Amino acid sequence: MTLESMMACCLSEEAKESKRINAEIDKQLRRDKRDARRELKLLLLGTGESGKSTFIKQMRIIHGSGYTDEDRRSYTKLVYQNIFTSMQAMIRAMDNLKIPYKYEQNKANALQVREVDVEKVCSFDQPYINAVKMLWADPGIQEAYDQHLSQDVPTIAIIEYPFHLENIILSYLSDLDRIADSSYLPTQQDVLRVRVPTTGIIEYPFDLQSIIFRMVDVGGQRSERRKWIHCFENVTSIMFLVALSEYDQVLVESDNENRMEESKALFRTIITYPWFQNSSVILFLNKKDLLEEKIMYSHLVDYFPEFDGPQRDAQAGREFILKMFVDLNPDSDKIIYSHFTCATDTENIRFVFAAVKDTILQLNLKEYNLV
Repeated sequence: MTLESMMACCLSEEAKESKRINAEIDKQLRRDKRDARRELKLLLLGTGESGKSTFIKQMRIIHGSGYTDEDRRSYTKLVYQNIFTSMQAMIRAMDNLKIPYKYEQNKANALQVREVDVEKVCSFDQPYINAVKMLWADPGIQEAYDQHLSQDVPTIAIIEYPFHLENIILSYLSDLDRIADSSYLPTQQDVLRVRVPTTGIIEYPFDLQSIIFRMVDVGGQRSERRKWIHCFENVTSIMFLVALSEYDQVLVESDNENRMEESKALFRTIITYPWFQNSSVILFLNKKDLLEEKIMYSHLVDYFPEFDGPQRDAQAGREFILKMFVDLNPDSDKIIYSHFTCATDTENIRFVFAAVKDTILQLNLKEYNLV
């Protein structure tokens, strides 16, 4: 065999190998593209405290591995911190309302609790257990809480806090004996109710029927929204959460702006963004349980004069709020899919998300190779 023929043979073999490798690469690229098209990205949006983080937790419970004992143990410190945050807020309410303590000892207890640096709390021990228990049992604290629930005294005038506290007060302060026990392990409900503002972006992927749903939760406070931009591309659905109970509340960042008006403004902006023109929009009107309680003493018409429904009627109130949001949609051809939810109720979220999943899959059958 001549040198020329040997070189030609080698080149031929190299060409064959190169062709084989290129074919493998093309095959893998097609596979990756197919797999990528079977991933649905769901962007959770809404103002602060609308329930986005709780919704993510529910997805982990319903469609993931849930929370092991070790997982729940990691929330212990946050529960303790929420307790101190709640009681400090109630102490400030006492001062603002000029309500005296019934028991003299609680003046010292209040001073002790007030001086706690909440961010450094990692345990719940004596003497703080007794101090918090005695304060919560004081008729003055109870009066402050009752006035906070009174239709005659706006919430914002009484309690200053970094986030809304009804769920925390009722679930933690009303159950101090259990939480103060040395063997305390947070329950699943404790995990769902614990509150810590989301900063940054949290993704939670879960597999349903061989399709990956990637749910993305972004910070709801104004300072966090500038970080949303890189989440916008290739979003399958926008899941926008509204807290039904926020109609009489103000923003964490601005105490003269109504939370629901801010939520409406954000929703209007989101549904008109060019990035979302091909994304389905699902509206969750959340915290329906808190609305049912609050509407009995805080009248919707006092904050939204255009409401002409009956007072103390939760159904009329939530339908009015739903219409306010749906009417913000400028595109009559674009359907806003809506659901009333209670994010801390696992069975409610299980039922609602089953319907949402079916809606999303039906809308994306061909696009995501689901047929």
